[in-house]
Amino acid sequence: MNLFETVKASVSVPDAAKRYGIQTDHHGMAICPFHDDRHPSLKLNPDYYYCYGCGATGDVTDFVSRLFSLRPYDAAKMLAEDFGIDPDRQPSGSTPVQHKHPFTAMLREDERYCQRVLCDYLHLLEDWKERYAPGSMEEGPDERFVEACQMKDTIEYLADVLTVGSLEIRVAAVKDLMADGRIGALEERIRKIKNDERGSGINVKKGYEAG
Repeated sequence: MNLFETVKASVSVPDAAKRYGIQTDHHGMAICPFHDDRHPSLKLNPDYYYCYGCGATGDVTDFVSRLFSLRPYDAAKMLAEDFGIDPDRQPSGSTPVQHKHPFTAMLREDERYCQRVLCDYLHLLEDWKERYAPGSMEEGPDERFVEACQMKDTIEYLADVLTVGSLEIRVAAVKDLMADGRIGALEERIRKIKNDERGSGINVKKGYEAG
C-alpha cells in the first residue's frame, strides 16, 4: 500500500476532523470550514465528507489538504505523523468489508439526495420555529410555526436513519422517500418557499439555501 492508501485505511474522516478541532453534532454534522456556514451542513462519514452547502467532498487526505491548504502528499504525511502511522506497514483490518447488499453508486447518490433535501427542510423548519413563534398567548400561531412544531422531530428522525441506520434500514428509507416522487415534491416546495420569501424581501437564512 502507498502512503495515501495506508492513511485512508487507518484514519476515518470523523477522527481526523476531531483531531483538528472540528466538532460534530449527534447527526455527524459539522459547521463547514470551507464556506460561511451558519448551520451544520458538513456530513462526516467514515470514508468521505460531503458539504450540502458548498458541495465540498473527498476522502480524509482531501479533507486535511483543504483544511490546511496543503498539497495532498503533505496532508497524507501530516496525518501519518499525527496518528502515528508507519507508511511501510499495512494497517490491521484494512481488508475491504464485504457488505451483504453492496451499496451501488446509484443508491448512494439517491441517499445523498434525500439527505440534502431533508437537511434543507430541517433548516427551514428550525428557522420557522424561531421566526414565527407567537409573541403572546393571545396571538394565534402562524401555520409555519405549527408545521415546524409538527414536523421537526420527524425530519430529524429520518435524517438520523439515513446517517446512522443499518444498510438495510437506509435502503428502505431511501426507497420510501423516493417513492411517488415524494422527496422531489418536497424539494420543489422548499424551492418555491425560498423564492417567495426572497420576493417578499424576507431575509432567507443561509443555512437552508443549499437546495
